[in-house]
Amino acid sequence: MTSANPVTVSLNNNNNVFVYGSLLADDVVRVLLHRVPQNSPATLHGYHRFSIKGRVYPAILPIESKKVTGRVLLGITAPELDILDKFEDYEYEKKLVNVSLLDTSENLQAYTYVWVNSEDPDLYGEWDFEAWKESKMKDFLNMTMGFVEEQEQPESKPRVATYESYYNQNDGNNLSS
Repeated sequence: MTSANPVTVSLNNNNNVFVYGSLLADDVVRVLLHRVPQNSPATLHGYHRFSIKGRVYPAILPIESKKVTGRVLLGITAPELDILDKFEDYEYEKKLVNVSLLDTSENLQAYTYVWVNSEDPDLYGEWDFEAWKESKMKDFLNMTMGFVEEQEQPESKPRVATYESYYNQNDGNNLSS
């Protein structure tokens, strides 16, 4: 795919990460990375954002005629990328994609996390960040704090296990989609 704008490489050998779900919330990013990196609104063409039955976070999969609006976290360091990899866990695969920045129309390479199971019967509809922010973010933020604390333990659990443990302790109150 050719473009009138050249693809911009990452800043200072750091990484760019396109986010489209819970990481759209500054509070979640701050808990994970202990900062909110410079960021820019962006669009990822050729993907669709799905809700996932029984989960409060979304998934994206390649679908040619669709697009996902999110943002690019700029200047992510290698240790921060490692934190995001652990947070996204085995349910997602990290891929390098081209995104369009909404404020400059510039194209940029960024990593994003794509749902591994493209045939997952639990994927449906469209995930809505504003609805999530209103009804699910507080619990998700608590779960994320638990994940960060868990990572400091010698035998840390992956994010999915932390999520499920939190979900079971709270009887699923306000957590399912």
